[in-house]
Amino acid sequence: MGQTWNTCELFNNNFNHDAHKMMSKSSENISSKKTNAGLQMVSGIQKLKKKQKNMKSKKNGAKQRCPVVKEAFEDTCHNSQVTKEPQSKAGDGSDVGSVHCELVLKKTKKVVLKLKRQKQEITPGISRTKVVNGNCKPKVVVQTPKKFPEDLECWGQCSLKTLLQDIGKLQNSKDRAAKMFEWMIAPVSPTQFFSELWEKKSALVRRCKPDYYKGLFSTAEFDRILRENDVQFGVNLDVTSYSGGKRETHNPPGRALPLVVWDYYKNGCSLRLLNPQSFSLNVWNVLSILQEHFCSMAGTNVYLTPPGTQGFAPHYDDIEAFVLQLEGKKHWRVYKARSNDEVLPQFSSRNFSQDELGEIVLDTVLEAGDLLYFPRGVIHQGDCLPDQHSLHITLSTYQRNSWADLLEKLLPATLQSAIEEDLEFRTGLPLDYLEYMGVQNSESNDRRRASFIEKVHSLIKKLTNYAPVDAAVDQKAVNFLHDCLPPVLTQEEKALSVHGAPARWENGDARDVVVKTEGRTRIRLLRKHIARLCSGDPSLLLYYSAENSRVYHKDEPKFLEIDSEYADGIEKLIHSYPKYITVDSLSGETLDDKVSLASALFEKGLILIKKPTTSLEGN
Repeated sequence: MGQTWNTCELFNNNFNHDAHKMMSKSSENISSKKTNAGLQMVSGIQKLKKKQKNMKSKKNGAKQRCPVVKEAFEDTCHNSQVTKEPQSKAGDGSDVGSVHCELVLKKTKKVVLKLKRQKQEITPGISRTKVVNGNCKPKVVVQTPKKFPEDLECWGQCSLKTLLQDIGKLQNSKDRAAKMFEWMIAPVSPTQFFSELWEKKSALVRRCKPDYYKGLFSTAEFDRILRENDVQFGVNLDVTSYSGGKRETHNPPGRALPLVVWDYYKNGCSLRLLNPQSFSLNVWNVLSILQEHFCSMAGTNVYLTPPGTQGFAPHYDDIEAFVLQLEGKKHWRVYKARSNDEVLPQFSSRNFSQDELGEIVLDTVLEAGDLLYFPRGVIHQGDCLPDQHSLHITLSTYQRNSWADLLEKLLPATLQSAIEEDLEFRTGLPLDYLEYMGVQNSESNDRRRASFIEKVHSLIKKLTNYAPVDAAVDQKAVNFLHDCLPPVLTQEEKALSVHGAPARWENGDARDVVVKTEGRTRIRLLRKHIARLCSGDPSLLLYYSAENSRVYHKDEPKFLEIDSEYADGIEKLIHSYPKYITVDSLSGETLDDKVSLASALFEKGLILIKKPTTSLEGN
């Protein structure tokens, strides 16, 4: 009988699902007071220090927050997953003493409900009430203990390195992504997560395992990145503060050198690394795997906050956010939606003042190894405890990936198609329609109004006959491939791909530059979603992400023009994944045509061959 694990799932704030809709470009809306043109970087730091000395300590003894700098500009929006990915809050403040419900993971056969100032045992699988600020509300479901797959039974002990090695043995990239997501949210099951929490409720997973996410990112790696890479203020790194209800960004121009960055930190400023996947192999690897799970861009920001400070104002984001606490502690407050139009919004909010916030539904301190999830539209803020720093990474997804976003692409194309194909849409309006339609006539009892409105409704219904749904979905797919990180290859995949080809310079000449491919050569796609076949004019276009940069949208979308005679072969490759097929089973008039197609895909890094690559010597 397999070992079962108890959940430390936690707590949920309900959303109104009437406004429900289902990650790609969010931008950080910034209303800024620009710095003076001649402002020097050092002067900004000096002003920070000078003001720091003049500020009195708070009564709780917390370290002073980064003071206001007049030359700094003020952010009004945050979580951006495109240029600047999700901006979670930086912070941990002392526990305010509110009573809240936490299911704490124990290595026992029972789940213990731990309440501040209260303790109570709960039988697994039974619905209980939740306690928020002392008020009991129904609708918390305690997760029934579940058995983990054998390869993830060590979820509480195995390192990220071991996990990556284990899932790298799986042939299907969708299976790898599912296992990675299971590990990230464990011991909450993916089934429960997507049925009860996704886009609906915030959730806290308290593990009591500080090293759970060890290896993903650290302050030591943060320091290494600053020393070894061309990190630019405003592009790769933000220096921020939130004090006296004012959110500011203190970015000087130029490279973010360690001396300057750590000086800002010592003066109470939070640091936000905007695209850690560009510098960290492990972050890149994890995101490149997870993007296959969501079929939507997976992005990250890293936040490092000094003790006793807060870096960001209350706000909500346009992404599904997974906050992974890596080091230290962070005090979080999560708020109930103020209105239905803020539930699952398309865009991030402005900064809110403290008196604009609604009811607190979660008030907790996130510790290393814990996970906090909240859907887009959930107002949140965090502040740092006075006795230690906080480092967390926010993984984000599902930006601009709702039904509304699909319809924004579909409806204009639908109307254009109807205009081209249906004479009724091109027929002229009534000569006198201005006499009875429009706002000034909205209270009129003219019978012609009803006839006119009925005609409009009829045409709108008729539009559905011309909706190019597949073409609109392909546009979303192309956007996804453009957003994607390039895949991180395992050693086996490198050996079977173009990256393992033995081409080299030797003895004064280029050697082994032609890879041997024949009809019996067996091939398959590198990843499930590595490429997408779309219609073009006049040829087909095969979009792909294998050659993308780790820097978001550094290049234009990549694609190959494919003659229509090869379409069936491409589709066979796509639908056969992850199985291998032979080159001679591809479509094409001759074997040479099929070999040429396979060679083109191989050279772009889109396919693997069954055996390690060999070449024709001397070519």
